[in-house]
Amino acid sequence: MSEKRRSFDKEFKLSAVKMITEGGMSLMQVSRDLGVNENSLHKWKKDYLSDQQNAFPGKGKMKPEEEELRRLEKELKRVKQENEILKKAIAYFAKVKE
Repeated sequence: MSEKRRSFDKEFKLSAVKMITEGGMSLMQVSRDLGVNENSLHKWKKDYLSDQQNAFPGKGKMKPEEEELRRLEKELKRVKQENEILKKAIAYFAKVKE
């Protein structure tokens, strides 16, 4: 049987990472004390150290750069669709004119 995957909130992750980075505890010790997989703690630490302001945005929330990228991709898709419609309209009116 598979275990249900646990999820941790931002405050828990920050506390765990700070136990390692500021509390002088080893990753292995924090893992045992909190019952969190060492790989998860390692990823949390890496995420925190790479971008402390935007670390652990939460479910469905993205970093500002990711939000902007998604917005731009959506806009590009819309513009491409509009461009295709205009191409078809030009082709149609070119045939009607003949």
